[in-house]
Amino acid sequence: MKILIIEDEKSIRESIATYLTDERYLCEMAVDYSSALEKIEMYEYDCILLDITLPGGNGLSLLNELKNLNRLDGVLIISARNALDDRIEGLNLGADDYLTKPFHLSELSARVAAIIRRKQFEGNNEIQFNEINIDTYAKTVSINKSPLELTRREYDLILFFVTNKNRVISKNAIAEHLWGDEMDSIDNFDFLYTHIKNLRKKLTDAGCTDYIHSIYGMGYKFSN
Repeated sequence: MKILIIEDEKSIRESIATYLTDERYLCEMAVDYSSALEKIEMYEYDCILLDITLPGGNGLSLLNELKNLNRLDGVLIISARNALDDRIEGLNLGADDYLTKPFHLSELSARVAAIIRRKQFEGNNEIQFNEINIDTYAKTVSINKSPLELTRREYDLILFFVTNKNRVISKNAIAEHLWGDEMDSIDNFDFLYTHIKNLRKKLTDAGCTDYIHSIYGMGYKFSN
């Protein structure tokens, strides 16, 4: 799951990133309006944490931009205690929730998980695809009810495949989802092939059907 933290206060931004990274989220950060706009125009996110007051612009304008782009990224507004009108306007513009500063990081994490669950998993903690069960709360995978040991990247990969089942996904889209803007420094997809190979082997060794299909010249498709 990929998160964008748009927050100009360094201590808040870094504490959120550290906590959510420990929760197995991939975190990217933007410190002002222009860098945030650049990121939302280039990448999609499972959830965006949006501070309304930013150097160079207003976070509510970013919500408008997401709306104009027809984007479905979840948005959690992080606002000051006295910014009630801004919170209401943000919700009316399409934000999913808001959290008032100061806040506990555990509550932030719970609200992020709830937004992702509502928008992507129809409110469910568990996703079932034939013999595969994914518990998005515990971040575990089981095959025919037997636990499967996966690395963080492998878990993110199987979750991305299952939530995009029956769709052809480009190699670039998969890599961006798993590595975010670290992709800018990578010049080939060898690392992605390795992760897919390892995931496929773990799944089939556990008795799972091989649902990962390579589509020549396009990418991959996860389907029966």
